[in-house]
Amino acid sequence: MLKLRNLLAIGGNNSNHGSGLLAVRALSTTASCKDSESWFSKLLVRKIEPTKEPHSRMLSDKEIIYALHTHNVRPDSMSNYLNNYKTTVALINDKKANLSCDLVASWTVQVGDMDQCLHLWKYTGGFEKIDQAKEDLWNDPEYLSLMHERSKFLRSRHLQYLLAFSYWPQIASRPGKNIYEMRSYRLTPGTMIEWGNNWARAINYRKHNNEAFAGFFSQIGRLYNVHHIWCYKSLQDRKETREASWRTPGWDECVAYTVPLIRDMHCRVLAPTEFSPTQ
Repeated sequence: MLKLRNLLAIGGNNSNHGSGLLAVRALSTTASCKDSESWFSKLLVRKIEPTKEPHSRMLSDKEIIYALHTHNVRPDSMSNYLNNYKTTVALINDKKANLSCDLVASWTVQVGDMDQCLHLWKYTGGFEKIDQAKEDLWNDPEYLSLMHERSKFLRSRHLQYLLAFSYWPQIASRPGKNIYEMRSYRLTPGTMIEWGNNWARAINYRKHNNEAFAGFFSQIGRLYNVHHIWCYKSLQDRKETREASWRTPGWDECVAYTVPLIRDMHCRVLAPTEFSPTQ
């Protein structure tokens, strides 16, 4: 098993190992495809070949950076914290003429890491716009005052800069009342391209109920992290949607290929805040 995992880990980085990798997979999986299209041809759908280009250029189309802020809130301070962040969002929105950033979503964790809030911001124009926004905000007394006040309500915080996978559907705000599930994966270093190869096909099995909200991989912060965000009407809707995927031919095969790439994973069920653009 250790040798198999080593082969899988290098498969996304060295095209010379391609045939050996496919041979290992052929021996380690059961041939269950019953239609005329072989499992080999399925594997090559939208394949991203390893090159000397950065992974980000092969996996993401646009010069748009997403910032995922994770705030761990003191249990007795959630209400004060949310009021503070709502005011902060309004302040940033008022400065849009100078800032190229937009709040995409704001959530509180309902299942998983409790007393936690997640805020997803989009910067159009790359890291240059992040630098400009930081320079502007860190010279704004009102913004600094809000940050100082917020620090009293927090236990810890974490920031990641992310890119969106190009093969995921475009991110669009959802109306009505929804819950979201964020499934986060820590991959073995060197396997991001192989993850992209498989999920470029796998995402097609998860569009029937419009549940795919966003898919990201990390650029700065904890590296080789992937976040998939799904939108459901309820926990029951989540259960039924996921069960329907497992009944779709091909989905189980994609899962079998990606499991060896994962070092660990966890999921959180999220509820939008009242000021979140997506509900």
